[in-house]
Amino acid sequence: MFAIVFSEEALHQLGKLDNVEAKRIAKKLKESAEDPSHYFARLSGREEYKLRVGDYRLIVNVLQAEQTIMVRSIGHRKNIYEKR
Repeated sequence: MFAIVFSEEALHQLGKLDNVEAKRIAKKLKESAEDPSHYFARLSGREEYKLRVGDYRLIVNVLQAEQTIMVRSIGHRKNIYEKR
């Protein structure tokens, strides 16, 4: 089981979402912590991974050695990739 850690940016973005979406994201993250390789897809040309949750995307770092999922950013699919 991987530990889940949020960046300050990700916590802020999660707090701005409505409760239904936030709970959905939390549930999916909890599921993915058991087997990250099944849920996360690597972003092309980058070290980060993405997790799809409905219309939202999570940008994360999967740290295998530390058994940690670092959530870096959460946003709608139409603009989550523009910032990076």
